[in-house]
Amino acid sequence: MEVSAVEWLPSSSPVGMLDQPDPNYPVPEPSRLLATYRAMVVGRRFDAQATTLTKQGRLAVYPSSRGQEACQVGAALSIGAQDWLFPTYRDSVSLVTRGLDPVEVLTLLRGDWHCGYDVPSTRTAPQCTPLATQTLHAVGLAHGEARKGRDTVALALIGDGATSEGDFHEALNFAAVFKAPVVFLVQNNGYAISVPLAKQSVAPSLAHKGIGYGVRSEQVDGNDAAAVLSVLDTAVAHARSGGGPFLVEAHTYRMEAHTNADDAGRYRDAAEVEQWQQRDPIDRLERHLREGGHLDDAAVERIAAEAEEFAAQVRSRMQVEPTADPEDLFRHVYAEPTPQLQEQLAQLRAEQEAQ
Repeated sequence: MEVSAVEWLPSSSPVGMLDQPDPNYPVPEPSRLLATYRAMVVGRRFDAQATTLTKQGRLAVYPSSRGQEACQVGAALSIGAQDWLFPTYRDSVSLVTRGLDPVEVLTLLRGDWHCGYDVPSTRTAPQCTPLATQTLHAVGLAHGEARKGRDTVALALIGDGATSEGDFHEALNFAAVFKAPVVFLVQNNGYAISVPLAKQSVAPSLAHKGIGYGVRSEQVDGNDAAAVLSVLDTAVAHARSGGGPFLVEAHTYRMEAHTNADDAGRYRDAAEVEQWQQRDPIDRLERHLREGGHLDDAAVERIAAEAEEFAAQVRSRMQVEPTADPEDLFRHVYAEPTPQLQEQLAQLRAEQEAQ
């Protein structure tokens, strides 16, 4: 059955679930929301610990995602083990939720090793610093997997600033033309470093950018964990069933600075931050679960203690200095080392033997 372009337009306002369920999307089961709440609490504590590690000199830099936990966790929980995740530098919490070793996730930011984790076995691409380049990688992998007849969906995480990049538009167009099973999740946190959304785009929403390419699109309250899960479930099912790509814009907010090297006070005021603090995604989900009788004080304390233990383990393991092997510079650069790399490796070994 043909679907009209109107049916693929995003909602006129972001989809919500906790305040008023949207009849167009299924309400997640309480057990799933509890698992989401736990992952969000653990993720936030991990994020805070990583921020502290930068102050101790254990990390060179860390881009916090505090305030974006509903998006981070929802993304990881919406895809299966057979699917691929394409994250940005700000998506460490999503990787931890996916089950990756937290110390390996932080390895790149530590300045040690190439990526930190095994990409093929985790089906998680390296965290991408250049804006939007991973969207093309996601589309290419999704298209290739589809051609091989595999049940694979690729989920690409990007920020609002990435939607101004040419790679993003090329990825949307290619994905639409070839009906690649890929989902784009735009975490619109209000700023591309210091540039506010109003100076990036005058479109009705970033979700509308998909319509011109024939990509089904939706916008969602990114601080409503239930809504994020429900919309992403729909998007992933759409892509997996052969419907082609799906673009989701999540309206959220970056509570911390761009990175620990940024002074957010130069381009936003405290009143704006406080306004978004009232829409904290963890607090909202906790209230919802308590009102429904699915969460009590004992459970909240138990999950908080689990999060503290998780952070303590990360902190302890990050205090151990990594053992550096100079030959790591040449590993995993190419499947078959080039003659130039082989020559350089030989020079390195000769110098080591001469010492």
